[in-house]
Amino acid sequence: MSAYDLVIRSRRAVLPDGERPASVAVTNGTIAAVEPHGAVLAAATEIDLGDTALLPGLVDTHVHINEPGRTEWEGFATATRAAAAGGVTTLVDMPLNSLPPTTLPSALAVKRDVAEGRVFVDVGFWGGAIPGNVPALRALHDDGVFGFKCFTADSGVPEFPPLSQEEMNEAFAEIASFGGLIIVHAEDPAVLAAPADGGYPAFVASRPPSAERSAVEQVIKLAEQTGVRAHILHLSAADCLEPLAEAQARGLAVTAETCPHYLTLSAEDVPAPVDGLPSTSYKCCPPIRDAGNREELWRGLADGVISCVVTDHSPCTPELKRGDFVSAWGGIASVQLGLPAVWSAARARGHGLDAVVRWMAEGPAALAGLPAKGRIAVGSDADLVAFAADESFVVDPAALHHRHPVTPYAGRVLSGVVQATWLRGEVVGDTPRGELLRRK
Repeated sequence: MSAYDLVIRSRRAVLPDGERPASVAVTNGTIAAVEPHGAVLAAATEIDLGDTALLPGLVDTHVHINEPGRTEWEGFATATRAAAAGGVTTLVDMPLNSLPPTTLPSALAVKRDVAEGRVFVDVGFWGGAIPGNVPALRALHDDGVFGFKCFTADSGVPEFPPLSQEEMNEAFAEIASFGGLIIVHAEDPAVLAAPADGGYPAFVASRPPSAERSAVEQVIKLAEQTGVRAHILHLSAADCLEPLAEAQARGLAVTAETCPHYLTLSAEDVPAPVDGLPSTSYKCCPPIRDAGNREELWRGLADGVISCVVTDHSPCTPELKRGDFVSAWGGIASVQLGLPAVWSAARARGHGLDAVVRWMAEGPAALAGLPAKGRIAVGSDADLVAFAADESFVVDPAALHHRHPVTPYAGRVLSGVVQATWLRGEVVGDTPRGELLRRK
């Protein structure tokens, strides 16, 4: 009888202690052994990837799947299929823009019912903190959400309003009382302004770095006062790195993430309008800023002030992306492209695959409290990715699996091709085999 169900060999396995040749053995969906590349191992199936890298499945803790209620924007089947094609094996779904939003246990139950049997990768859920739902937060926590998202400014959808200063105080204190996690869209509404016109420069100017810094400083202050664990979402302004680094040096449990579009694109990349039509595929909130800001974000990653890179996959219908930078929906759909986008930019700056794995697998898994995810290690789930790091491709929107192929990456050449994705030791194919996860 075979000792293992599956053995995968690679001369470029990315392990917790770095990149090296290794053989990864799998039994019952779990990594049972990590051995030298040439080890003699009996297995029912053996795969030799040669020089193709073997990565742990990525963990994307910032995805808007939008189902139920806005399934025409995206859905569990399409989002998770795109995730698997991009090497992502675990998602945590945001509490908006679904209807109802995940702000009550009953809404969480609805979302789980809709997702059951339709997910190609594992999916967990964030809860939401909105005005008036503080009494429901502990029940959502007990029901297995991974934490609670709130906004300090308008969310873009009326059913998920922002928290006032007083409401933030109350929610932070309640979440701290049961050891929960608050994740914050941090922009100060007092600093935001209406764009002067519908172009991109006016849009960026209307959401200045100072709006992010002001809100981040307020989150840090509340985290210190309440003892809550807090996480800053989709950091785009490098001005925020200084207060975050100072808070972390003082031992506060405040972390931050950024996104592939902030690390790979810049305001200078946004094309001029063509036939009067702006390139609104680049619109997101907070906005993509200038190239100098982008390089500072890379330094924040290298220094460890930013611990995660996640996509903020936020799709909508093509109709909602039309118009100008005032009226178009703000969101970038990139769950399938996050890995090659980040790897393309990372390798150009001297970072290795081990750093990309730390930012896109280990870091997000640690944030959400998923110890069996994001690492090629004995006892972890056998969520694995064959990644041809030295190959390149041109982004063709027609090849994307998310529901609407709208992307600012169209036509770009990216490095790194996902050749196969395994979920608990089985190749992700045409049958959804993902599980719905609960916080443990």
